Amino acid sequence: MNVVAFARAKQGTGASRRLRNSGRTPGIIYGAAAEPQLIEVDHNSLWYALKKEAFHASVLELDLDGAKSQVLLRDVQYHPYKQLVLHIDFQRVDANTALTMKVPVHFSGAEESPAVKIDKCLVTPVVTEIQVICMPKDLPEFIAVDLSKLEKGSTVHLKDIALPKGVKLAAQTNPALVSVAAPAAAEPAEGEAPAA
Repeated sequence: MNVVAFARAKQGTGASRRLRNSGRTPGIIYGAAAEPQLIEVDHNSLWYALKKEAFHASVLELDLDGAKSQVLLRDVQYHPYKQLVLHIDFQRVDANTALTMKVPVHFSGAEESPAVKIDKCLVTPVVTEIQVICMPKDLPEFIAVDLSKLEKGSTVHLKDIALPKGVKLAAQTNPALVSVAAPAAAEPAEGEAPAA
């Protein structure tokens, strides 16, 4: 995904307020052994880009006054009640340095699994993102987890999922990714005798 930014000369509360009033969002780029650089980004295009999951979990190409560089979204500050992005932080990416990043997890196939189809269990995701270590070129947009073989009483743990080539788990623990709950027995209504 591409981000178009412009160099920002002035900083401070008043300058940032004037910038926001003109339809721009103040920001900063830092990292990769270079000086932090103040930037401004068009607010509306940024607002819609932030709605996309890929914008949060992939390497972005930032065009700063014609010079292109690769960055990661590191922080966003929103207004408490207005639809307004107050500030955005990007981190430069070095193509030769591994990075640690949280990546969304997409679950599929639960409806087709024996746990749901046969045993009528309820499958609930416990984890929505996992932290991985990889080179920038290997960073996946998301991690796909197939639940079609899930059975009653089984559990899918972090170490059970297949990761894309070049991607390693950052976590040393092995938490469960989904919970499988058996259906609750139907309780008789008040005043009714239980079924014999």
